[in-house]
Amino acid sequence: MSNSMKNLKEAFAGESQANRSYLAFAAKAEEEGYPLVAKRFRVAAASETVHAINHLKVMGGVKSTAENLDSSISGENYEHTSMYPSFMEEAEKEDEQEAKISFDAANQAEKFHEAMFKEALDNKDDVPDKAYFVCQVCGMSYENEPPEKCVVCRAPRSKITEVK
Repeated sequence: MSNSMKNLKEAFAGESQANRSYLAFAAKAEEEGYPLVAKRFRVAAASETVHAINHLKVMGGVKSTAENLDSSISGENYEHTSMYPSFMEEAEKEDEQEAKISFDAANQAEKFHEAMFKEALDNKDDVPDKAYFVCQVCGMSYENEPPEKCVVCRAPRSKITEVK
């Protein structure tokens, strides 16, 4: 791999992390009553998204829909069968309960994501139209109807929002 490709990979990771951090910072600024500060964080987050996508495209990371679905299925499978279980085990050994809870919530959602992508790959020319929802507390995903309480973190239905 060339140095430029290594640099693109590092830049993609950094821009992606900056985007997510800035969105979290914006939410905190809103919560603390600083809407104009939050707006600035959202502007930077949007810009970082463009940078990350551009880097990913240059690296050849955006392929056909079938290839993107296959790659996504593999990634989600790895996360819920290997990565998160080992992270949870380590967090348990280190008595880092909040980390373990965070890893477990993500792990459960990754199983849903893998199945969702498999269904799309299997039916890509006739994908069923479903409503999708995400718990804004833990990230668990749902299709068709959200539960009254999140099955992972027990957040009320009001915290489970539809993704359009």
